Amino acid sequence: MRITEIRELAVPLQGAVANAVVNFSEHTVSLVAVMTDVVRGGKPVVGLGFNSIGRFAQSGIIRDRMIPRLLGAGTASLLAADGQGFDPAKVLATILRNEKPGGHGDRAGAAAAIEHAIWDLNAKLADEPACATIARAFGRQPVATPVEVYTGGGYYYAPGTGRTLRDEFLAYREMGFESFKMKIGGAPLAEDMKRVEEALKVAGGGAHLMVDANGRFDLPTALAYASELRPLDLRWFEEIGDPLDYQLNREVIEAYGGAVATGENLFSTIDTLNLVRFGGMRPQRDVFQMDSGLSYGITEYARMLQVLEAHGFDRRQAVPHGGHLINLHVVVGLGLGACEAYPGVFQPFGGYSKECEIRNARVRPSDAPGFGLEQKTELVPFIRQLTA
Repeated sequence: MRITEIRELAVPLQGAVANAVVNFSEHTVSLVAVMTDVVRGGKPVVGLGFNSIGRFAQSGIIRDRMIPRLLGAGTASLLAADGQGFDPAKVLATILRNEKPGGHGDRAGAAAAIEHAIWDLNAKLADEPACATIARAFGRQPVATPVEVYTGGGYYYAPGTGRTLRDEFLAYREMGFESFKMKIGGAPLAEDMKRVEEALKVAGGGAHLMVDANGRFDLPTALAYASELRPLDLRWFEEIGDPLDYQLNREVIEAYGGAVATGENLFSTIDTLNLVRFGGMRPQRDVFQMDSGLSYGITEYARMLQVLEAHGFDRRQAVPHGGHLINLHVVVGLGLGACEAYPGVFQPFGGYSKECEIRNARVRPSDAPGFGLEQKTELVPFIRQLTA
């Protein structure tokens, strides 16, 4: 068993939605295929993975640095101890050879795209869903139980587009969702509060509504929003300021009192350690949104969970950013708190396949081997292009 070729394709995101900071119409995602000489059903077994939604493809890093390192390694150095698959930790160490500590950023997402493809490959070799492979690798029972799911969304719509925040959330409710996240910070405070009140009417109360500032606010603005939001008892207040401004995060937590969520822009275990040391995050209260697709993959993500648990946090406080099939398997496999979904946006990656039925605000992976990316209708043409 050996890896014969690794391919990468930069896939553009579809749609022109925006939050308080960026417009996603120019964003791309790195889709990776790891080809092997193992043949099943007359075809080589291929591992598929991608980095994450809402950033950019890392084609140069993947093609120029990481793929040559992996293809240059001997197969024996990459195999798991039982020889039945590839060891994701060994693969990660190989593709990061000669990389200095720190400087995470795009390098972390590039590594994650390859590392995710290895998990998909291993699950296909074992003929099981990736959540089972992930669970077993970290000493957990591989049971694909349904998990809570909420929608990411609540974007800004220009006047005259014929679409409103209320329309968006009502459509999500028809799909089976009960909790909703919306964007703030892209309009003045008074206008944003009107949007929040509009969303609350659909959500049915603060327990089913989250607001996301996408790291937009300085401390005075964050405190002004916190003062207005505090009486609403929202489920959480997300990405309040710069993700590395731990002091701002702590000060807003102290003033706000309600639950906050952060972490999607932290790309390493040491970043997570600094957040729990200095960011004011509270056990049984706040939410950690680190995303394996932005942080070197599932191997590093599991190390982040170890940091949380070593500091008194419950892994169910981990709710990964992302809203796609890979993170659904991560949540189920590692026993995390909930998962995000992006129905109808961030295609072809956002949301799940039709085989992952959403019912009573819960979802479970399909029985397809791997992450089931081949069942994602919108993604199929790009998979064919990459693997042809």
